[in-house]
Formats: sequence, structure tokens, C-alpha cells
Amino acid sequence: MKLFITGIGTDVGKTITSAIVTQALEADYWKPIQAGDLDNSDSHKVKSKVKSQKSVVHPNAYELKTPASPHLAAKIDGITIDIKKIIEPKTTNHLVIEGAGGILVPLNDNDCIIDLIQPDYKIILVSRHYLGSINHTLLTFEALKSRNLKLAGIIFSGDENQATEEIILSKTKAKFIGRIDNEPYFDQNVIQYYADQFRDSLLSL
Repeated sequence: MKLFITGIGTDVGKTITSAIVTQALEADYWKPIQAGDLDNSDSHKVKSKVKSQKSVVHPNAYELKTPASPHLAAKIDGITIDIKKIIEPKTTNHLVIEGAGGILVPLNDNDCIIDLIQPDYKIILVSRHYLGSINHTLLTFEALKSRNLKLAGIIFSGDENQATEEIILSKTKAKFIGRIDNEPYFDQNVIQYYADQFRDSLLSL
């Protein structure tokens, strides 16, 4: 199984979600494009939070120095991102793929993150509660639908907001995988706790 983790924006919890899903399935992890924080990248963070000895963290296809939209970070680095050169790593294991920002984050003049999503990927959307998050979640859902991409499941991030969650799940008809609370910290034990909670829902996608 290949799971693509995307979010309704930046800083909504994609990397923590990716670590949880990776641990739950003892999957491999791959972030195709990393922009900025190369010494403490999302790949580093996932590797430090996952206990599984089976999980392999695969190298980024592009490592960009500037913490910015990939198209701009690449331009500053003097390169152009070519999605034909973003080759999915070969593995017999489950694979968790983490996007960058939301699905319409540009990679170059023509392509966006959504263009990395392959037909065999199961898409998990991370929705973090804030004023406007319903709109951002449903816009993401509609953008996926316009490309004939099915949203497999939603993970909510932050304190429970029943009204928000109910309307999003009602309108998207997506599977509710679980909720990640505002924890004081996320270490291997906290990641394992959520992995155990989410595992059955993930395996049923």
C-alpha cells in the first residue's frame, strides 16, 4: 500500500501524521521534495520518531536550501524541479509519501504537488482546526475530485471540534482515521500510542 500524506496548508501536522502512519504500518517513508531545514528535515524528524526497525527512510528527490515554496526555493538554488526526475523508491514494504504544504503548492511553472500523486496512491488529508479550516479542507477535497483523485481518509489535528469534523466528513464522505490532539510533545512513545489507535483504520483503506 502506498499512502500520500497531504494537508490543507503548511504546519498542520503532516510530518507527525507521516511518522504515526509509518510506525502503524512499519512502512517506509519518502518525502520527494524538502525545502529548507536540511540539517533537521522532515525525513530526520520521522526517522527519530519511528521505532520500527523495518522502516526505511528514503532520500529526498530534491533537497532545496531555502524554506519557501518549492518553485521559489529551486529558483534560488538555480535549478528547475523536473517531476520526471522524481522517481518513487523501490520497496516491497508499505510506502508513506509526504507532500509539501498543500496540494496546489507549485513545483515549477507547470506542476504542483498534486501532480506527484499517482493513481495507486491512497490519499490521506490532514485537517487542522482553525477559523477557515472547513473551507480549506473542502477546497482541497474539490481539487482532488477535479483530477479524479479519491480522498481515502482524513486525520484531524488539534483539539476536538465536533461541528467542524461532522460537516467535513459529511461533505467529503471520506473515512475518519483518527484525531491527533495538541500534545505537549511527540516522542517515539506518543507516536506509538497514535499508531496503535490508527492501525486498523489505515489497514482498511
